[in-house]
Amino acid sequence: MSNSMILRLVLAVGLLSIGVLTPQTSQAGGVCSGLRLTCENGQTYPLCPIAVSEEGELVTGHLALGRGRGVHVRLVPMGVGYRYIGRGVWFDGLRGDATLFLGKDRAISCAVDAL
Repeated sequence: MSNSMILRLVLAVGLLSIGVLTPQTSQAGGVCSGLRLTCENGQTYPLCPIAVSEEGELVTGHLALGRGRGVHVRLVPMGVGYRYIGRGVWFDGLRGDATLFLGKDRAISCAVDAL
């Protein structure tokens, strides 16, 4: 093996070890610059915007439910408050308080925060 090959191998192993040793934050899903639901079950669910109205309201987004799992949600007009629905998941809220439904009988109280 030549010296340049050894140097490349050492450099590659060093770069890989930096990624492994870097502290990671715990959250359900990936990273985005939108909103998040911080829920009573101890989980944080990021809500990444896809489309935003001219008034600044989130119209559609991606709700991260876990590692590699998520669902596309969209705003449903309501008289008071808001509702975002997706396949098998929805959440209702008023201002910074929301209730996340992960199924018909699984309601979780959450707070909505900007990231």
